[in-house]
Amino acid sequence: MPSIAEEVIAQLALGDDPPAGRPRVIAAMIASADGRAAVAGRSVGLGHPADRELLRGLRSAADAVLVGAATVRAERYAALFDGPERKPIGIVTRSGDVPWDVGLFAEGDSPVVVYSGVGLTPPGEVAAPVRVAPAPDLAAALADLGEHEGARVVLCEGGPRVLRALVADGLIDDLLLTVAPLLAAGDAPTSLAGPALDPPAQLSLRGTWRADDHLFLHYRA
Repeated sequence: MPSIAEEVIAQLALGDDPPAGRPRVIAAMIASADGRAAVAGRSVGLGHPADRELLRGLRSAADAVLVGAATVRAERYAALFDGPERKPIGIVTRSGDVPWDVGLFAEGDSPVVVYSGVGLTPPGEVAAPVRVAPAPDLAAALADLGEHEGARVVLCEGGPRVLRALVADGLIDDLLLTVAPLLAAGDAPTSLAGPALDPPAQLSLRGTWRADDHLFLHYRA
């Protein structure tokens, strides 16, 4: 029997043509039943083995990963890919505050592109091949991933502000949302963060899966 990861990736039909002028964007998020995207500051407290398998499967199936610098810092990004494969990883930062100390930058064969509106110079001790690209917005970052990295499918792993910006600019094609059977409350961020979307973005439910008490939802934008 196919795993949830295999069924989700098959339903995404990633071989289809991307939208004109940019890569196809698939957002993957996890949240508690009351909408919180982290427990004790990290999403790992919400997870399930099937969710981790799905995320790694999506990383392998996509051509590039896009993520906010705050998420890279909070989740201590490292060893994103299984086996020898390495995909471009785009990191978005408005402030230029990049967590150069995380394991991702110590991996000498993981190409990283940092998108920022401010000038940046990677520190000399970084082992990863890093390219800094000016990007006034996420549309520019996606265009760069398509033009310079050959990406047709980009997996966005958040965080909540990056996801909100993509939705606001009409740059999300698919949303994969895992709902964890937890009520977290507190002041942790929600799946999207920032000003209200007016009007709210409409989604179309394309698939549902269950692993124990975790629910997996596939929406098309």
